[in-house]
Amino acid sequence: MTKRRVLFLCNANSARSLMGEALLRHLAGDRFEAFSAGSEPDEPHSLTLEALRKHGLPTEGLRSKSLDEFESDNFDFVVVLCDKAQQACRDWQGGAGEVLSWDIRDPRLIGKSDAYEQALLEIRRRLQLWLPLHKSD
Repeated sequence: MTKRRVLFLCNANSARSLMGEALLRHLAGDRFEAFSAGSEPDEPHSLTLEALRKHGLPTEGLRSKSLDEFESDNFDFVVVLCDKAQQACRDWQGGAGEVLSWDIRDPRLIGKSDAYEQALLEIRRRLQLWLPLHKSD
């Protein structure tokens, strides 16, 4: 069975999109290949990595990547996690079978100590609702 390819896209690729990549690998890595990128990539935020580790998710190999790195790739799904990345996704030359928009609040802008963990839990909740729809794809 060929794995479906999923790209999580956000502005900085320092929090939400990295969380999506790590979560999908953990929840359904047997059925999906997960990637992440940013329209304006930054370094992975330390609180992102801390939240992932706290929930038992591996962080090895996670790094911030530019959307340009994937311009010649095709994906079955592109999950856009912020409004800022919507325009970059429209301008992107790569291939996306289906684009999903899950606007998750940027934990960097919330200013609460648990904002990164809350973003992680919200992405997990959405994946848990989405995955059963794609069991036999």
